[in-house]
Amino acid sequence: MKTLLQLSLMVAAAVVSPLAPALEYATQESPHSASPGDVAQSRFADVDGVRLHYLIAGHGEPVLLLHGYAQNSRMWLPLIAELAKTHTVIAPDLRGFGRSSKPAGGYTKSVMAQDMHGLMRQLGYGRVRVVGHDIGLMVAYAYAAQHRDEVERIVLMDAFLPGVGAWQDVWLLRDKWHFNFYGETPVKLVKGRERVYLEHFWNDFAADPKRSVSEADRRFYTRAYAQPDAMRAGFEVFRAFEQDAADFADYAKTPLTMPMLVLGGEKASGSFLIQQGRLVDTQVEGVIVPGAGHWLMDEAPGQVVPRIAAFIRQP
Repeated sequence: MKTLLQLSLMVAAAVVSPLAPALEYATQESPHSASPGDVAQSRFADVDGVRLHYLIAGHGEPVLLLHGYAQNSRMWLPLIAELAKTHTVIAPDLRGFGRSSKPAGGYTKSVMAQDMHGLMRQLGYGRVRVVGHDIGLMVAYAYAAQHRDEVERIVLMDAFLPGVGAWQDVWLLRDKWHFNFYGETPVKLVKGRERVYLEHFWNDFAADPKRSVSEADRRFYTRAYAQPDAMRAGFEVFRAFEQDAADFADYAKTPLTMPMLVLGGEKASGSFLIQQGRLVDTQVEGVIVPGAGHWLMDEAPGQVVPRIAAFIRQP
């Protein structure tokens, strides 16, 4: 028969269990610590009142990697391992994501790009090469558009640019309901069900859900998004699309001139982002990744990593 103390401990465990994923993520040692053999070091910086977590590895000229929604800086580990052979690689968690702070506002991609610019300045870097996937590609474009003389090369990976060309052909598609899913009620609906929500992205946007984001990464990301305020902050990147569209339409009036590589998954954005790229930059190389869906780093690393590395390493 259980003692009163045992019963009390069982009740306590049941009460705290909904918070366990968030607490585990927030308190665990980073899988990217600075011990020998790790892919990257895990560090923090305070930039204009926002605490940013970032991974850093390698030596040489800087490359900035910007993750997308339903992931964080962890997504870049295969690319970091390759690029760090020749470059210093910085992969932050964007404002509101991963181990970075989650302020109430500031989720337009122009403001998020200013976070990244401030981080690079704080690290002592001026000119940089930038790679972005999904939401990260929007931040990458905003970075280049606001700091044209400081971006040497840019890579955009599978999604779209709000406000450029026929962008609402993507935004208003029926299966993009999540772009309008934000606010108090959605936050309550997904609390404790973060993985159910995220599976929509990992499965439905993949060419084959069984060859999409790995199980280990799904668990890692679920813990990250279960942190206090993480889902609310993530939703804000969608709420900001209307302002992003206005900002990007204005930026696009003056095309970029640095070399741009655009990668689209054959089973995802296809050529759409490539067409948008050619509306905002004068030197665009477009590549459709055969057989891949949206999660290019997870579904086709053998094609994507060498292609990006070759482009980044060009003078």
